[in-house]
Amino acid sequence: MIQTETTPNPNSLKFLSEKIISSIGTEEFQKNNAKDLKNSFIKELLEFNGVELVLVSKNFLSVKKNDKTSWNELKPMVISHLNHYFENNDEPILKEIKKNEEMLNDEDETIKKIIDVLDTKIRPAVARDGGDIKFKSFDNGVVKVELQGSCSGCPSSLMTLKQGVQNLLKHYVKEVNSVEAV
Repeated sequence: MIQTETTPNPNSLKFLSEKIISSIGTEEFQKNNAKDLKNSFIKELLEFNGVELVLVSKNFLSVKKNDKTSWNELKPMVISHLNHYFENNDEPILKEIKKNEEMLNDEDETIKKIIDVLDTKIRPAVARDGGDIKFKSFDNGVVKVELQGSCSGCPSSLMTLKQGVQNLLKHYVKEVNSVEAV
């Protein structure tokens, strides 16, 4: 059974499933890259009229739509697409092994600490709102992250980044001075 939750972004909706949607972590897919995708479920979802972005996580996916499309049209289509997939498949939508590109340098203890704080303290909260946050780099006290899913383009994401993410990282990792979105 698929349930939905609103997110702080009015153009984004979170679709929750009792089944595992992704066994490889969180991945974001954008409409302008749909033609290159091999995953037919994601490709078809991005082809729905009005869908701009899809974020897939362990037990939910977030869909971000454009301003012209209404949730009254789109929501039943997404639910139907998910139900159809799980009626015909017993495996997650995303299941292949993924290389962890975020771990730029396995030896750097500061980066390990930053990623640990992001994974344990920040990502769960961001996921509740239908989004994700990915570590990109750390240089001269500045952490660069990418906001994904419902968080990308959300009116409150800058406040979340500065008041939430930056404060937590500065508290737990003394080497961090600021956080920026890329």
